[in-house]
Amino acid sequence: MSTENRGFKPKKSVALSGTAAGNTAICTVGITGNDLHYRGYDILEFATEAEFEEIAYLIVHEKLPNKAELAAYKKKLQGYRDLPSGVKTSLEQLPKSTHPMDVMRTGCSALGCMEPEDEKHPKDAARDIVDRMVSCFGSILLYWYHYSHNGKRIELVTDDDTVGGHFLHLLHGQKPKESWVRAMHTSLILYAESSL
Repeated sequence: MSTENRGFKPKKSVALSGTAAGNTAICTVGITGNDLHYRGYDILEFATEAEFEEIAYLIVHEKLPNKAELAAYKKKLQGYRDLPSGVKTSLEQLPKSTHPMDVMRTGCSALGCMEPEDEKHPKDAARDIVDRMVSCFGSILLYWYHYSHNGKRIELVTDDDTVGGHFLHLLHGQKPKESWVRAMHTSLILYAESSL
């Protein structure tokens, strides 16, 4: 590939090019080229250095956490990883061929029945719901995976202090390498806006 082809290339114009799909304070894409900003921060500056929980906190709480806030947030997320037995039973009914997105949707729906939202929906309760989902989607997916593929009911509580580390631990059944956790942070950060 020549060096001429490595720079930014604008996409060809399409029918809806330049049309706003919606306005949000959470994310902007492509304002100055190939950029991605969450709440005004250039995510490329964070993608290889930050932990996913820092960016989740930024998106949910509208600011970057200090060290104490990050430690408390990570501890809170750790406490949300396990699933009620009714959710596990629901996941056990899904066949091996189920698409992973359908598994997460079904797990989310089952969890919503087991842990219904407050009808008043105060802001703090809404944040708690987002935090619960951030924390337990990996548990939902991997509980289903291990049960449907291996007939195994796995333990969903680990001592990993990050979402990525927890996911990898459940996937492989052992504490993951730090380089794998770092790669998970980068991936989760780059997809955070569409998953939170």
